Amino acid sequence: MTISRRITPIMSFRSSLVAAFLISVLSVQAAPTAPGNPPLVPLVANAPAIAAGLKTMASSNDRFKKLLTDSSGNLLTGDALRQLTVFDFNNQAPATGSKGGSILLATVDNFPILTELGISGAVSLVEPCGLNIPHLHPRAHEMFTVVEGVLDTGLVQENGFNSVIQTQLGQYQATVFPMGSIHYQQNPTCSPAVFVASLNSEDPGRSDIATSYWMLPSDVVDAALGFPETIGAGNIDAWRSHLPVNLAEGVSSCLQACGLSQ
Repeated sequence: MTISRRITPIMSFRSSLVAAFLISVLSVQAAPTAPGNPPLVPLVANAPAIAAGLKTMASSNDRFKKLLTDSSGNLLTGDALRQLTVFDFNNQAPATGSKGGSILLATVDNFPILTELGISGAVSLVEPCGLNIPHLHPRAHEMFTVVEGVLDTGLVQENGFNSVIQTQLGQYQATVFPMGSIHYQQNPTCSPAVFVASLNSEDPGRSDIATSYWMLPSDVVDAALGFPETIGAGNIDAWRSHLPVNLAEGVSSCLQACGLSQ
């Protein structure tokens, strides 16, 4: 997860946390609806405020005591403890207007135990032909693992490395997306796919390239595109209204091959 040649106790501990996180997420995905599974764990209420309070603690032990013990210093039990120590990716739901699948990211915003651990993660269910639209993470490198199905991926680095790195991943195959690189994933098949992503920041952030770009003033967008005849300052607002959120329905050739409507 972290690009470094120095091996220190802190980094080794962090690597162990990332590995443990990945294994736990894979276990959750393996049988998300199997009979006998514990009930869904709700997302933590007021998680950002809780995380902000934890940041004021002097040490890791202090943070865990503040989060996981009661006013008498006794460890929480039952559902109260489970809610704060278990993140349930089964809680995910498609974003508004999205037909391409769903994605749920665990960060300090919804899982405050991650505070100061330097890790976060996501699980996504990608529908047939679904596209996780081009985006970047401004504060994290990402390790990306397919756990079901097939996904095509691509990334673009900064100026000066003028190539698109494309690959196809099958089950239990992984790749990386460096911090700040523009990247995407697309399901080229007629069957669902599932991926797990682990990131080396508890607050990795996400910027969807098209969405962010089209938020700029219309004349700036027009000039940056070279004043095209088919897209101009007069119809940019209409284009904005059609932009997907996170997971797009898919590319037209795949949709046609799978007999899915656009």
